[in-house]
Amino acid sequence: MSQVEIADYGLLSDRHSAALVGRDGSVDWLGFPRFDSPSVFGRLLDAGAGTWRIRPAGSSTTDGTADHGVEVERSYVPGTLVLRTVFTTPTGSVELTDALAVTDPRQDAADVTAEDPHQLGEHAPHTMVRRLRGISGVVELEVLVRPRPEYGLIVPLLTRVDGAVGCSGGASRLLLSSDADWAIGGGAAWATVRVAAGRTVGFALQHAHLSDPPLRPYTPDQISASLRTTIEAWQGWSAEHQTYDGPWRDLVLQSGRVLQGLSYRPSGAIVAAATTSLPEEIGGERNWDYRYSWVRDASFTMDALWVAACPHEADEFFEFMAAAAAHGAGGSLQIMYGIGGEHDLTERTLPHLSGWRDSRPVRVGNDAWTQPQLDVYGELLASAYRLRHQLKTPSAATRNFLVGLADTAAALWEQPDNGIWEVRGEPRHFLFSKLMCWVALDRAAALAGQLRAEDRSERWRTVAGEIRSAILEKGWSPDVGAFTQSFGSSDLDASALMIPIVGFLPGDDPRVLSTIDAVAARLTDDQGLVYRYRTSTGVDGLAGEEGSFLLCTFWLAQAQAQAGRLEQATATFERASRYANDLGLLAEEVSDGELIGNFPQAFSHIGLINAAWAIHEATAARPRVRH
Repeated sequence: MSQVEIADYGLLSDRHSAALVGRDGSVDWLGFPRFDSPSVFGRLLDAGAGTWRIRPAGSSTTDGTADHGVEVERSYVPGTLVLRTVFTTPTGSVELTDALAVTDPRQDAADVTAEDPHQLGEHAPHTMVRRLRGISGVVELEVLVRPRPEYGLIVPLLTRVDGAVGCSGGASRLLLSSDADWAIGGGAAWATVRVAAGRTVGFALQHAHLSDPPLRPYTPDQISASLRTTIEAWQGWSAEHQTYDGPWRDLVLQSGRVLQGLSYRPSGAIVAAATTSLPEEIGGERNWDYRYSWVRDASFTMDALWVAACPHEADEFFEFMAAAAAHGAGGSLQIMYGIGGEHDLTERTLPHLSGWRDSRPVRVGNDAWTQPQLDVYGELLASAYRLRHQLKTPSAATRNFLVGLADTAAALWEQPDNGIWEVRGEPRHFLFSKLMCWVALDRAAALAGQLRAEDRSERWRTVAGEIRSAILEKGWSPDVGAFTQSFGSSDLDASALMIPIVGFLPGDDPRVLSTIDAVAARLTDDQGLVYRYRTSTGVDGLAGEEGSFLLCTFWLAQAQAQAGRLEQATATFERASRYANDLGLLAEEVSDGELIGNFPQAFSHIGLINAAWAIHEATAARPRVRH
């Protein structure tokens, strides 16, 4: 059972797929050619599910130090998701640079991405490149490549080809380019390389389907060129898009790059996280597949990119959502889609995988796609309103889609649903769902001219008023002194913090202040981090306890800022943000001081960006005291 912490990993992305690389130089998660593809390296979920390791000979680095005096430092190349890891040993130091390439230096299209930052990842060749560069002395390193396609089910056949190692098995092929002296056996290849100061050694792992043309090996110069153009492309995107200059700037900009890295370039979809089945409780069963595009998460992501990255890709996102939602049964909006627009995301388990720290079951697919969740209409329309200047003149398809969302929210708001936390039980009248239906109609009415729907605006405003009255009458509990989880409930829920955030009530409204105080006092752990909810019955029907949610903690900071409580907001923000790892990455939850849950988690980075922005705005608006 692996004891590696989730926080030990760094993210690579080419905006098609993602890889996780550990502090020990081990690629323990990678699926080609999409985020939701079966893993080629899946050691994250089972020791036998494949890995690609490059590390100093005899070392075992997982915590920043290693056997035989090896030390590890790592960082991203500035403005990129290209990872640099420096191993310092008693005999010398060496730099390992890792990337999922966004260009193929052998193609004419290689320079297109670098020249046009908006097209980052368009020509990604489904290739991972790794390069060793000697810094000082001489370092001997062990290289092990053990692919296990289809979530570890296949032990592939590896063969030597000119300048590379070929790998075949299942429905795809891999080609590992390197001039190392490989030994091969048991579905693995391994080599020892000595890197002196100034020397470089490169590796490129390419993926193709069986029906694709044969793969051609990379030369060492082409590996270096691929790294160079990938760095230039990411830095070009960051320079063009990232202008935030407020508090916690480095964390906010890094979060923006993470969110961009979780977007799927071919369609405009945005995944909730790069992984599946990292648990919400170690050894528990809340292990879900997050490699899909939730309407809620994706909409919140676009909102956050408005702060952290200037989302010029807004049109692509709404075009994707309009196309994905087309022809849905009954005209209602599905809560999530595959990143190519797929509707059927039926869930299954992989019993041959032991799970991270024996957290079973390992799942692929997600049955939440069948749930009714009424809040999604509000999140999409709120995002459209926030990005109205980027959208400018929406296409007819996008206009019709957004108008339909508002009409559906008006028609369905009185129905129960499964809510933001995807309760796997009987639907309820969740306050957050009603709130977001109000948001849908409020924002749609404000957008009526841009949507060419002026004839509907009066109806939308009327229904929004009805929802408002219902929330104020049934969502507020005088006994609890707070807005609660569902109508008539006495249970607290962190999602009630969204009431001031979406503008339903001002931040200094007495009921808002009382709700903020109730959450801070009764819905937090001993570190001051916020739980989603605490109920006597168990909201999802599953056994065990989950950790505190980073998104919810950032919501608290954001609500405190909007209430004018800047000192509290800053303290809350810093309590949550200190759990970012050394690369600025966050998982979904914290349990016993450790990051847990799928990683990196879009929701957590969204919360960080929005809370930082709210504190920045509130600070700027605070009257200055003259002495």
